[in-house]
Amino acid sequence: MEELEKEIQSQYNRGINICAIVSFSDPYCYTASKLAEMFGINQFSTEAIFKMQNKIYSRQVLAQTTYSPHFVILDKDSDLDYVYKDMQCYLPFVIKSPESAGSKDVIKINDYKEFKRGVKQLIEKYPEIPIMAEEFLDGPQYLVETIVYKKEISIIAIFHQEVTFQKRFIITGYNLLLNSSKEFTDHLEHSVRSIINAFGMETGSCHLEMRYVHDKWKLIEINPRISGSGMNKMIEAAFGINLVEETLKMALGQEPNLTTKYKKHLFCQQVTVSQTGYLVKVTGKHKALLCPGIVEVYIKPRKGALLRPPLSMGDRYAYIIATGSSEAEAKENAKYAASQIKFHLTDTMP
Repeated sequence: MEELEKEIQSQYNRGINICAIVSFSDPYCYTASKLAEMFGINQFSTEAIFKMQNKIYSRQVLAQTTYSPHFVILDKDSDLDYVYKDMQCYLPFVIKSPESAGSKDVIKINDYKEFKRGVKQLIEKYPEIPIMAEEFLDGPQYLVETIVYKKEISIIAIFHQEVTFQKRFIITGYNLLLNSSKEFTDHLEHSVRSIINAFGMETGSCHLEMRYVHDKWKLIEINPRISGSGMNKMIEAAFGINLVEETLKMALGQEPNLTTKYKKHLFCQQVTVSQTGYLVKVTGKHKALLCPGIVEVYIKPRKGALLRPPLSMGDRYAYIIATGSSEAEAKENAKYAASQIKFHLTDTMP
């Protein structure tokens, strides 16, 4: 922080007028907001961002509400037998590092042996950081993108997420919901507003991952930024709103324009690989682009990159965004185009 502070001050000393300091990446949202606060140009709710960014603080904020699963915090000195006994009635449960993102450090636990091995793995990776053990929430999962401006909460988009579980929980599909029942939407929106208010966010952007479990909404996690993986493109294609642009306006002290210009059914398909290897080439992108309803085809890795079956969200190597005249058609368009993409791998560096 001291180095960043010095660098920013040097820009001021050179006569450069800095109007905003912003990050859209984990784990720098809080850092950016804190720096903006130091220089008197902050528009965002720094304390809320701090609590959202850390999973332990997030759980503690909601501990006395119905939105939080049962959880226990442990460290390298905790009595594992005691913690396991506390969590045993929730089997299977999950353990996670509170500062990680993208599901790479979320481990599903089925028995005591897996629990000990998982705790050891996380302690070795993050020796100074506590671990969270929490109830596994089994139910449909949704992503909710929001903007908060002067305490006014706007829900921009709701996506049903396709979750694939191999060794980790990976989101492989995003289905935009346009025709949900009023009862469903009202219940979800009430829960989202209650959660955001509990964090005390007055201005800023955040997205929530929610699961519907036994007729109740539960928070998987909340992050103080727009979601990645093409989310800005999805929202722009579906509603004509550039959420990054509107967030930057707020950072500059301007009111965001969240007017929906149109509504289109949309689906985003993420692409992973089933084996490990070095990338020789990718084929099918041109074919995919020519498929019906395609908005974007994005390929992430370059030739020579080492690809693997997914252990985190970072192991999703392409996405295809498609629209359609209906929810089913948008999904079909995206999945068909995704089937055209082929990653050609080899065992040795090409």
